[in-house]
Amino acid sequence: MCRVAAYYRVSTDKQGRSGLGLEAQRQSVRALCEARGWEIVSEFTEVESGKRNDRPELNAALDRARLTGAKLVVAKLDRLSRDAAFTLQLRNSGVDFTCADNPDVNRLTIGLLAVINEDERERISERTKAALAAAKARGVKLGNPNGVASLKRAGKGNTASVSAIKANADAFAESLRGTFDLIRSAGVTSLAGIARELNERHMKTSRGGKWHASSVRNLIARL
Repeated sequence: MCRVAAYYRVSTDKQGRSGLGLEAQRQSVRALCEARGWEIVSEFTEVESGKRNDRPELNAALDRARLTGAKLVVAKLDRLSRDAAFTLQLRNSGVDFTCADNPDVNRLTIGLLAVINEDERERISERTKAALAAAKARGVKLGNPNGVASLKRAGKGNTASVSAIKANADAFAESLRGTFDLIRSAGVTSLAGIARELNERHMKTSRGGKWHASSVRNLIARL
């Protein structure tokens, strides 16, 4: 039987105390382990931002996995790090690890996936900025770039701006489909709950802000 060292991460002390985000991560990891007949022999929880790479609990999890021959399992790749270079260092640590949202990933493919994910986040940001800049240059007064009001303003004799805003919003929504499906599969169905989980995963709205029930409703409409 494959033994597993599970690693969970939240970003703030408040989230750590309340358990926000942790339960969804545990459910994802446990569901994968149950489905594959793996045994969770140790669990490690970190309260630290994904931007920082000094992680004592992650180091402890890696040491335990290395010493016992266990597999390191996380709920999602960004629970390890949002930085591709750091993930590549983990790949070279000699520990076998995988992610519950993409269980077929392994040490041979995780590095490529990390680089692709980081590149895609950067490209989404660039496309968003470019579309908004183009609309602004055409005289569109921008509020919520995905909102009806913005589309109506852009639509007054300016179909190109409307198309750019719609295409950008659809592309952004599609980039979140995998994360959205994972959250729903973990049993989180309310708009407020989904918003909380997206914020916990450091997912930004198209304008780089926090998620709320209203923005989740708009996301669902596009998906």
